[in-house]
Amino acid sequence: MNKRNILFTSLFLLTNYGFAQDLKSKNLYNKTAYISSQCYTKTVNDLNENILHNSCFSCHTKNKEPNFTLADADLQEAYDFPSSAFKNPWTNLFKDRTYQTKSISDEEILAYVKEDNYKNKKGEFVLKPKLENISKDWDFNNNGKWDGYIPDVAFSFDRDGFDKNKKGEYTGWRAFAYYPFLGTFWPTNGSFDDVLIRLPKSFYLNKKALFDKEIYTINLAIIESLIKQKDILIEEVDEKKYGVDLNQNNRLDLAKNVVFNWMTPKYDLKTGKLKDFSMSYVGEAKKLLENGELNIAPGLYPVGTEFAHTVRYLDVQKNEVKMASRMKEFRYAKKHHWNNYTQLLNLGYAEIKEKHDFPERVDVYLGNMETGLSNKRGWLYQGFIEDNKGDLRPQTYEETLFCMGCHSNIGATADSTFVFQRKFEGPDMSYGWYHWSQRGLKGVKDRVLDDGQTEYVRYLKLNSAGDEFRSNDEVMNKFFVKDWEKDIENIERDLISKLENPKIVLKQDWKLKKNEIQKLKEDITHLIIPSKQRAIQLNKAYKVIVDEQSYIYGRDTHVKPANNVHKTIKDGQMTHLQKVQK
Repeated sequence: MNKRNILFTSLFLLTNYGFAQDLKSKNLYNKTAYISSQCYTKTVNDLNENILHNSCFSCHTKNKEPNFTLADADLQEAYDFPSSAFKNPWTNLFKDRTYQTKSISDEEILAYVKEDNYKNKKGEFVLKPKLENISKDWDFNNNGKWDGYIPDVAFSFDRDGFDKNKKGEYTGWRAFAYYPFLGTFWPTNGSFDDVLIRLPKSFYLNKKALFDKEIYTINLAIIESLIKQKDILIEEVDEKKYGVDLNQNNRLDLAKNVVFNWMTPKYDLKTGKLKDFSMSYVGEAKKLLENGELNIAPGLYPVGTEFAHTVRYLDVQKNEVKMASRMKEFRYAKKHHWNNYTQLLNLGYAEIKEKHDFPERVDVYLGNMETGLSNKRGWLYQGFIEDNKGDLRPQTYEETLFCMGCHSNIGATADSTFVFQRKFEGPDMSYGWYHWSQRGLKGVKDRVLDDGQTEYVRYLKLNSAGDEFRSNDEVMNKFFVKDWEKDIENIERDLISKLENPKIVLKQDWKLKKNEIQKLKEDITHLIIPSKQRAIQLNKAYKVIVDEQSYIYGRDTHVKPANNVHKTIKDGQMTHLQKVQK
């Protein structure tokens, strides 16, 4: 960090935190930090009120049971905020970072992002000794120990995406590849991310209490089938070894897929346990399920399921933009208790009733910076983020509150999670079990939806931009025609024609370049991977936020102020969008 940035950071911390930031504090600057900055996006084009931009459908969409969010898609139509959120608290959106980013050289930022802040040069975890010998600043309950999760992913994978530690032992974590979620999570908008899953030990230990790769592989495929509620292809398995009819053909033979065929288990009055499972886990997990010590249901993960999610800078290697070694964040989630369908439905109804009866009431999430925050649906979330030296530190309560709105009650999630249901499938994609460091996104075709459209093209059509804030000029220049005034004249002419002749059908993709869209359909990196220069600029913009430690004012990466975002919202303000159901 140069002298100018050090001075700026010192002044910022002095002004906002009083010399030192109290990580243990639960005092909130932004009581509605669970409402994301993207939710303040302007949906009506400033140049022409007839042009609408819908990025809202990505998250707020028709739910799939047992995600009983109930009418979440309606949020596409209105800014339904409590009055305390009418003034946009994400003020970092409106700052011009030009001067600050110019003070960081390309060489300086690239050297910074290539440095691993998770493991040292010896391959040892940097956070682990800090958490095992906890300082008072990190000890929320002052009991002399860290009561939360200690990161233990080695990020050393075998050919099937299984993580191994320095001793060559399996950690239980497994990386998977997926379609990056729409908009914000595309690397072209600032960050690479990866996700790993770990099931409880009963899902991967054999009778000798040893790690069994085949048992774990089958159980993960069963979980995938339950979450996606569809059949899943697998490498051939002998069902006789496990006593489970994976392919649902009423005999134990060789299975090449897990067939989704769910029928509600029966309740045994004598034993008080469920029986006659149409789908079951294998191995020790099967025994626990039959003994009533585990649960199973479509759309839900078993208790004890963990997710690790890292958010990273953009590295440039031989003019190719890739995932950097340096982490912006390490996010973690664990399912700590089971809610059945009835309980989840009641949660949905309770939220609707509370919103109706107490529209001004702000959501409250229990927890703290050490053990994480509960999302009210059985999950705990916690995270680690860069300090002003670039080292990972625990997130504050408010910095974790930032995650809760998305991981609690929106239609796009499955059991509060986003991407496992977006995991790649089939032998051509190694069944989706690998880390981005092993195989990138180059050559991955756009995801085909049930209606025949492809997902990323659909996003561009409905949003008419490559991000929620419509600030990604690189995507705009590549995929949309540049002569905006001419296009506005054309759309106005078409609207007049429509009034004169109602039989005319107006095209929604009036700005898209067909040749670029075709390239996107064949290779998603054509859209989601930025140029080298854009990657470098986005790295610099985020580094400024790190230097300031100003996360509570927003983490979105941009150099110029965001113009397509409301600074204030009025009571009852509508988006004027027509609801889109996925």
